Amino acid sequence: MTSRTERILIIDADEQARADLSRYLEARGFYVTGAAGVNAARGLFDDNIPDVIFADLPPEAIRDLSRRLDETESFTPIVACTSSQSSADVVQAMRAGAADVVLKPCNDDRNALDDVIGKLFDRVRVNRLNQLYRQELEEANRDLRNGISELRADQNAGRKVQLKMLPDHQLTLSGLSVDYLIKPSLYLSGDFLDYFRISEDKVLVYIADVSGHGASSAFVTVLLRNLTNRLQRNLRRQSSEDILHPERFLERINSELLDTGLGKHVTVFVGIISTTERTLSYAVGAHFPMPILSFEDGETRFLEGSGLPVGLFETPEWELYQVKLDRPFRLLLFSDGLLEVIPAKSLDEKENRLLELVSGGSHTIASLSDALELDQISELPDDIAIVSVTDTINGSDNTSST
Repeated sequence: MTSRTERILIIDADEQARADLSRYLEARGFYVTGAAGVNAARGLFDDNIPDVIFADLPPEAIRDLSRRLDETESFTPIVACTSSQSSADVVQAMRAGAADVVLKPCNDDRNALDDVIGKLFDRVRVNRLNQLYRQELEEANRDLRNGISELRADQNAGRKVQLKMLPDHQLTLSGLSVDYLIKPSLYLSGDFLDYFRISEDKVLVYIADVSGHGASSAFVTVLLRNLTNRLQRNLRRQSSEDILHPERFLERINSELLDTGLGKHVTVFVGIISTTERTLSYAVGAHFPMPILSFEDGETRFLEGSGLPVGLFETPEWELYQVKLDRPFRLLLFSDGLLEVIPAKSLDEKENRLLELVSGGSHTIASLSDALELDQISELPDDIAIVSVTDTINGSDNTSST
């Protein structure tokens, strides 16, 4: 095979595993070097930084390696190699700074390995050629401005439709003050949210993030709003109680998404707050980050829970979670676009920073927006959506959630 210019570094104390992976990558045409540990590899990439690093290292070592690479101002993704099939170990590696995770022996599943390599090198090339191509793209865009103007008009019209589907700001529902912020990165948003009363003492709130961007993703938000309207109507007619059960609500979204054939999936958090039982019942459709629950006495934490994404599988099941709301509380829901604007290196650092902001008093939409200077960001990397629910019952404060 013709030699390629891409360089791969393998860091693995297991000499046999290192040799096997090296042979496979070299057969694919890559220039490969290996080392038993980070210290041994230091001389291999201080002067000649590799394009990708495969590393069997603990999370802290991955974090340190990621920071050292950041200091060189190079874009070198790290692929964590692990024998563990635990989802917790995978999440720890990703939070430490790994761009992807592969199971050892890495070259046993060659299709998966080739897919990881292909995606990573696509990102490397795009990142390193971005500045070079920017000028060429700007020149090419001059010839497309007329077409873009027409497209922009269409997208503006679609954006107006989306805005009309969103709920009213600063609503009071069964003693809960609810508000939201949504900032699209493009004209049309793939983030959506809603909240409404489903009985005298129950309020449903959900936030959804559609895969991808553009018109097809925006269409899914229309589907979501249409579905919630139908489920509310079914409840009034006593023909269906699906909307009273968060896990069944996700099942309905799942089946309707599959029926569309759009190839779109959604991450969703849906919760039902009972103001008489003082509980929050919820289901999680792979949504991230998890909402933050903050009590008036100072306790602040991420909610726990996990579940499959919505719209990918034929017969998925979701678990129902419940927490007690025995004190005055605030609940903040976010889309993952908020993490993109938090200035931190790794995922866990971003999560910790978000929790610190809320714990420190940024528990309203306005205060959180100010703390992150959202109004100062001209181009968002991703859509941002926030929902704030403030308890105003039984002697809690009446602070507005705006």
